[in-house]
Amino acid sequence: MPCSLTPLPKCRCGPGGLSHRTCTMISADSVEVEVGDPPCVRLDPPESAHLPGKAAPTGGGRAVPTDGGGGPKVTANGVHDIEDRILRITGYYGYNPGYSSHKREDGSESHAETPGSETSGESRSYRTCTNTALKVLGGLLLVLCVSSSWVGTTQVVKLTYQSFSCPFFISWFSSNGNILFFPIYYSGHMVLTGEKQTPIQKFRECSKLFGEDGMTLKLFVKRTAPFSILWTLTNYLYLLALKKLTATDVSALYCCHKAFVFLLSWIVLKDRFMGVRIVAVIMAITGIVMMAYADGFHGDSFVGVALAVGSASTSALYKVLFKMFLGSASLGEVAHFLSTMGFFNLIFISCVPLILYFTKVEHWGSLSSLPWGYLCGLAGLWLVFNILVHVGVVLTYPILISIGTLLSVPGNAAVDVLKHEVIFSVVRLAATCIISLGFLLLLLPEEWDSVTLRFLANIADKKSEEHGEELTESSVHTRSRSRANGTVSIPLA
Repeated sequence: MPCSLTPLPKCRCGPGGLSHRTCTMISADSVEVEVGDPPCVRLDPPESAHLPGKAAPTGGGRAVPTDGGGGPKVTANGVHDIEDRILRITGYYGYNPGYSSHKREDGSESHAETPGSETSGESRSYRTCTNTALKVLGGLLLVLCVSSSWVGTTQVVKLTYQSFSCPFFISWFSSNGNILFFPIYYSGHMVLTGEKQTPIQKFRECSKLFGEDGMTLKLFVKRTAPFSILWTLTNYLYLLALKKLTATDVSALYCCHKAFVFLLSWIVLKDRFMGVRIVAVIMAITGIVMMAYADGFHGDSFVGVALAVGSASTSALYKVLFKMFLGSASLGEVAHFLSTMGFFNLIFISCVPLILYFTKVEHWGSLSSLPWGYLCGLAGLWLVFNILVHVGVVLTYPILISIGTLLSVPGNAAVDVLKHEVIFSVVRLAATCIISLGFLLLLLPEEWDSVTLRFLANIADKKSEEHGEELTESSVHTRSRSRANGTVSIPLA
């Protein structure tokens, strides 16, 4: 049988050829090598392997297709014939015809969207919408809880004054409840995350707030003392104001702290200047003046307004300093810091109530005569309010927490009218409304003006499009009617 190697003509080995021998022929689909004595192998130069535009004859009678550009033709599945032949010759393990490296390289670019991917995209969007809705609903529930806890705190103070009139002792006793902030956080963190950390390990981890070396005695006093003093002053002035004014007036005046926060942030933290917030500050100051003028610039009313404004000022300073030094703190670090302030209040500020007691500024009487029910309830409500404020900022939108504080004003007004039968003058009501409106203006985001302009521009574009569609419909109707009459009318607009 003759020995041939595609695309060469037939070759004979030996004088008489090789008859009755096993012969292997190399063709487009298979390779047949003839075994004899000696073996016959003949190779052509590379340049004669492929002729553009021509088919090379094979022993099997099949031509190697070309693409007209000198290379092997690419099949319908994107695979080069020569590559498939080489893989078949070598017996490459795992080779599947029609799936070469060229196919694998281009495969990543030719993925079509499947119904499964569309379904997963829809499920992701559904989960996103669900999470947003749950976050908003949780925020609304949190708003009610924040306003209720603050209204309860203010009203319990008024009830405590009926039998125990020692504002600093009440403030000191309530501030000691902050010690429980970190244990409550640790318990909730362990339940939700399931981490296996001891309280000491978690406490040391959150102590990085004070520095890389953790909390030392020097850092404990240096970092905690200013905040603890501001905290005590805020609460003490607020409780003093409640002795002079109604709960509604004090809560409304305390809302001015938002305006003071803006002023201090603009001056100290170099925050962005916003004209609308300056207007809100002016409105807050106007409300303060009107509140002081309601009963004349004398007597308990004026003193109460001054005390409430002082409480709002110290609260604003506390928040600005907290943002300056601890602005990037996590919830665990904030819980650690508030518990640390509670310890500082218990250790270092406990001497102040004793001094006031021995100087007879605040007389307690016997320990058994103290209204422990009101005191413990007040400390619990104050702790709940602080937890809701700090946790709510993490779980939901911070603006909702501010709205919850503002809603304490109508809440206290309802309690004062229904229970204490307080009659508000027109001037006080106007001052309360002005302060509340200024508080709402302070809640506007920084980009509110550009967002509003874009919203108005979109509305104007939609109106112009609707007007254009109406003109188009009217012109079509006019043309059709004119054609019916045998005339053509071209509108000018």
